[in-house]
Amino acid sequence: MTSTAVISAKGLDLTFQTNDGPVHALKGVDLDIGKGDFVSFIGPSGCGKTTFLRCIAALEEPTGGTLSVNGMTPEEARKARAYGYVFQAAGLYPWRTIAGNIKLPLEIMGFPKAEQNARVEKVLELVDLAGFGGKFPWQLSGGMQQRASIARALSFDADILLMDEPFGALDEIVRDHLNEELLKLWARTGKTIGFVTHSIPEAVYLSTKIVVMSPRPGRITDVIDSPLPKERPLDIRDTPEFLEIAHRVREGLRAGHAYD
Repeated sequence: MTSTAVISAKGLDLTFQTNDGPVHALKGVDLDIGKGDFVSFIGPSGCGKTTFLRCIAALEEPTGGTLSVNGMTPEEARKARAYGYVFQAAGLYPWRTIAGNIKLPLEIMGFPKAEQNARVEKVLELVDLAGFGGKFPWQLSGGMQQRASIARALSFDADILLMDEPFGALDEIVRDHLNEELLKLWARTGKTIGFVTHSIPEAVYLSTKIVVMSPRPGRITDVIDSPLPKERPLDIRDTPEFLEIAHRVREGLRAGHAYD
């Protein structure tokens, strides 16, 4: 991995003002994500994992500290189409076919028709939806809709991919397959990936760096640089090295709760 910081947060704070008073979502977050890193964010519900991802994507505005994406403000990076974003919910347009939904960013960016079609076919196969391009979202299960959403984010090949629990609704077999495919895609393209998950095994399997967060206000309690090789068959999850990292993540989550 190179040391170039693609995403850099210094003293990042975010406080939401609500009718019941201020809610401190993030507090003093310092983090550098290098080019080509695969970084997972893990922590209890409400710890600010998704909020941090949304700050990177200029969907939330921090109330303190600094945040840069590709050397730009998050807003500038959004306008430069520096990232693809996969939400927890699929967010597909019901009046467009699955292929039409995947094509949407490609149409906006002006890709030629032939390339649009080729990219759609490629990503449909990647997420096990080959042959479903002509279907409408309502004809697919929730898990299949989410896979189509992942395909849409992969379609235009942005340098940064932000993923907010994209596999949470999928069954374990499909989830394992997509984890493997995502690692292959990452190895092939050198993308920088920010990935929110509640699953310790998923975080350890996928990541070069695991960011463990505490309950609100969201702080980083541990940053674990994974010693695992880039080539990771699924059975690596049974190795002592894997289990040792998983144990450290679990301990970090416990330590975070000790702040309460």
